[in-house]
Order: sequence, then structure tokens, then C-alpha cells
Amino acid sequence: MRRRARTITRIGAALAAALLATTAQQGLATGMVPGQAGGVAFDQRLALLPIGAATAAGTAQADADRAARGKVRAAQRLASGQPKTYAEKEAAGTSGANDTVATAEAVPDFGSARGKSPKASITGDLALGDVPRLPQAAEDNGAIALAADTGLMGSRKIVEIPGVIGDGPHGKAGDGHGDFDFYQVSGVPTVTPLSVDVTAANGLNAVVIFYDSNGGSFVYLDDPTSGNVSSTVQLPAGDWYVMVSGWGSLPGNATDPASGNGAGSEGPYTLRLANGLDGDRDLYSVDLKAGDVLGATVTGGSQTLSFYDAAGTELESSSSDNSGSYALNSPLPGGGNATVDLVAPKTGRYVVAARSGVGPYTVDLEVYRPGTETETAGTVQTLFLDFDGARVNTSMFGGNGAQRDLSPLSAFLANWGLTAADEGKLIDAVVATVKENMSRDLAARGTNPDFAIRILDSRHNADPFGKPDVSRVVVGGTTKEAGIDTIGIAQSIDPGNFGHEETALLMLDYVSKPAPDPNSFNTFLAPGADKIAFIGRALGNYISHEAGHFSGSWHTTEKNAVANIMDQGGNPRQMVGAGPDGLGGNADDVDVDYTTDAYDAQFTGAEDTLNRTAWAYSRGRR
Repeated sequence: MRRRARTITRIGAALAAALLATTAQQGLATGMVPGQAGGVAFDQRLALLPIGAATAAGTAQADADRAARGKVRAAQRLASGQPKTYAEKEAAGTSGANDTVATAEAVPDFGSARGKSPKASITGDLALGDVPRLPQAAEDNGAIALAADTGLMGSRKIVEIPGVIGDGPHGKAGDGHGDFDFYQVSGVPTVTPLSVDVTAANGLNAVVIFYDSNGGSFVYLDDPTSGNVSSTVQLPAGDWYVMVSGWGSLPGNATDPASGNGAGSEGPYTLRLANGLDGDRDLYSVDLKAGDVLGATVTGGSQTLSFYDAAGTELESSSSDNSGSYALNSPLPGGGNATVDLVAPKTGRYVVAARSGVGPYTVDLEVYRPGTETETAGTVQTLFLDFDGARVNTSMFGGNGAQRDLSPLSAFLANWGLTAADEGKLIDAVVATVKENMSRDLAARGTNPDFAIRILDSRHNADPFGKPDVSRVVVGGTTKEAGIDTIGIAQSIDPGNFGHEETALLMLDYVSKPAPDPNSFNTFLAPGADKIAFIGRALGNYISHEAGHFSGSWHTTEKNAVANIMDQGGNPRQMVGAGPDGLGGNADDVDVDYTTDAYDAQFTGAEDTLNRTAWAYSRGRR
């Protein structure tokens, strides 16, 4: 049984508190923790964060809500039809037969075309390979400074070590403080899945705790049913220490071998550690049509999923389940160790890879056509831009359900040196930018031949929000009014656009502060610039960013030179289109568009935000 420990009530209150804190740190390292400000927890994956925002780890309730959504999604998947089953042809315990894109095993009869199954359940096994068995570590190895070196993260990728709890000077036969065995895992280069398995014998009920180099507890693992431990821990970069002990015995100080609270269960064990970034990987190919929305989640021994194209380009890899950010009515799978999604930009062969771990696993694959394409013939998705202010229930962003009144765009004009007479021209400039980003560019450069979107705004149109197939971006309000400390936030990240009636917010207090605030448009205004043209383009880019989320795109990195509409916050100069001189509103300005770019924190690979967005808006064909 593979399990992440949650039984922290069985240990001391001080250590329990420390473990709770470091569990939040682990989530942050893997991109799983939402932010919190003003009493409202929110998912940072959905937010355009300002520089210097006072965001912190989200509440335990926000984490629990997201985990519950993943379980509901998994249950819905099982209830909605039986998948086609496929068993890996590579023999269990071996590797090398399907480890590359060129040797990927083809999954037959899977796809969105008529006569094919849109669901597949792939079972396989990640091989251990040769497992070097080290000699038992000499006692006393009961503290960080005395830890036995495992040699992992170098040439050794997996290791097996025998041990005994109770044979040291502090066991029941010694001074009775409790026997602890420490093992060092040095030089973890980046966030790395480390598989840990303890097979206990002769009455030992094993406990495993991970410590950092300062002696801070990171993760606590046990399984009171079996007495064994089997789990995978996402380790951030650095040096780490794995402690094995028996139930009932915990160190008060990881640097002092005699600091235990008493001897607990004792007996022999075998410890196996495996670096999950290396080793066996199993690849499977599927044939997709342009616009197919492919989702995958993995359970069991594999901790990482990847999508590749036929040329071997990494399209998306993940070691975490981010499906809690999907739209509530998205059919894509989730709830596993890792979840990935793909909108196929062209017809052809694509590859899914299960890796990072050991042992049996199951990959659930599902494919769908994008949402609006399956609507009644002629249906077109509407995007409404609301500049008049609005009352918004913040629960859709993870808030407490309070109705919040947001100020209109007109309340911020003076902050940019504009007057009431400029409002109409500014709105027209904003709308023109959004139409260029989300209509003309997508129609001209995307691969969707049935692309269609209707963009309306509150200056020229009655508010249609609340009708079918209408999503909106509310432009106005402050972080205090919304209770959310971010520039913008979307209701979901929705690959395939299955939630057709969603909301995003673009608050205006940060972007209208006086210069030289690093988040403000005023900071980037060139001398003599056309304020309306520049601010209109900047606002249009930020609106397109938020709409891009509920159109299906995740954040791309703001740390490279590629200017992408979906860049995460932290580089407003790039998002507003300021050119090489760092100022906007002059001749060297840059047209920022949806394009292909590297992902931000949650994934690795190349995200095609252009075609993710283009295929979100297909004319209804049913």
C-alpha cells in the first residue's frame, strides 16, 4: 500500500505542528499550495500575482477542498463508462523496450473518432532494475551528523539497506531513550520524487521521518495496519535525512541521538530508497485529431506523467495533481499522483509517458472534443467585458462566499491622469486589443478552422452574463473590495472550455498606483506617450491573460525573453509590451500574443497557448 502519512496526531504536539508547517512547504515546492490574503484563500495557479504581494500558504481547508474535488472527479470518471483496457507489453521487472518516443507502445482503438473508445486504462510496471544492497550501517547512527550516506543522487539511483531498530546504545537493551537510524540523501538538485519503502519484521511497526539539514521535520510516514512504509516524497533541492524508528519512539532533537521519548517497537527491517527522476519509463502512443482535448492521471508506482509529440518534443510533464484548478464541469480526469492535459494543435501521433517511481501503476486516459464544438450547430461562445463594476461572489475563487461590490473602471481614470471624457476612448482601446489577441490572431494563426468567438462590452452592449455560453471578465475594483490580494484571477483553468459560463476579475488598484510602483502602468509610460493607447493595450493584455485561463491555458514563465499573454506575474514590463527601452507608448513597443513558451512552476515542457485558446472557441456543430 502506497500512502502519504497523515497520522500526525499519534506524535507530540510540537512535532505535529512542525510537520503541518513543513507539509505546506512540500506543497509549495510542488506548486500545490494556494495563496491567502484578507481571509480569502485563493489558488495561485489562477492568479496574476503582483510584485511584492503578501501572499502566503493557503488554509488547510482550501487544500482539503481541492483534494475532495479530485476524489469527486475520480468517482465521476469511474461512473461515466468503462474504459478500454491496455496492458503494457514490456515484461514486468524489465526496462528498455518502450523507453523512448520511437519505441512507444501503440494503444489501439483509442480516440475521439467514431468507433473508437474515448477512455483507456493502461496498466504497467516501472522496473526496479539492479538494486545494490549496502551493508548494515554501524551504530550509533541515531542523529543527522551520524547518518549513513546512501550514495543516492550520484551514480546510484536506487539502494537497499538492512537495519535493526533496537541494536543501538539507546534501544530497550541500552539506556531506553529509543533507537533511531538516520540515512543521508545528499545533493538533491531540484524537486525530486524519492520513493521510500520499509519492510519490517518481528513486531517492528516502522515509522519514517524526513529531516532537512537543519534538523527540521519535513514528512512523517507510517502505516499502522501493516507496520511497513511505502510512499513517495517530493524533495526540494538540498541535503535530506531519512530516519527509521519504531512506533512509539520519536527524537526530540534530530541532532542528538539520545533525545528520544523512549523505546518503542523494535525489530529488523529493509529500507529501499529510489531516485524517481531516473530509471525505467514507459511510453504509449495514441492517435489524435486536431483539437482533441486529452487528459491523463496516474496512480500507483509512477509519480510523473508526460506528453510528447511525435518528434519527441516535451509538451507537458507534471509530478502533481493540478486538476483542482479545472472547471467544475470539466470531464478531464484527476485525483491521481500526477495529472496532465493537452489540446492537440494538429492531427497526428502523441505519446504519454509514465515515469519517476517503481512498481505497478495505472494511467487513465480520456479524450474529448472541445466544449463549444459539441453545442447546437451555430452556437458561438460569448466573452463579455464588464467595465461598469459588478457584485461578485468570491466563493468561485476560493473565497468565503461573500458578495463583493467592485468599483467600475471610471473610478480609476484619474490615477492614470485621464478624465471622465476619456473613458469611452479607453474602453474602445481595451476592446480593440482583446479582439486582436482573442479573435483576429487566433483566427489567422491558430489551427482551428471552425474558430468563432463573440466579444461584447458594457459600453456598447447590454449585459448578457447569466445566459448560456457567456463568460465574462470584470474590469474594476480593488484588492480590498474583492478581499483577494492579486491583480487578476480566473474561476478555473479549463482546457477544452467545458465551463461556458465563467468569471474572471481584473482589479485596478495595483496597475493604477503612482510611479515608480513596479506593478503600475504609470511606471512604464514613456514621456509624451499616448496614455489611452498604451493603457488600453496593457489592460487588454491583462484581460486576455485572465480569459486565457478559462480558455484552457496555464501560466508560462515570465523569467525568459518570450513575451506571452499567459506569463505569470512578476514581469509587468513584458506584459504591457514595453520594448527594449523599458517604456510603453513609443515606437519600440512589443505586440504581446498567445504563443509557445515554457511553463511556469507546475509543469515542464512547451505550452502552445495560441492553439489551446483557439480550440476553446469552436462554432457549434451538433
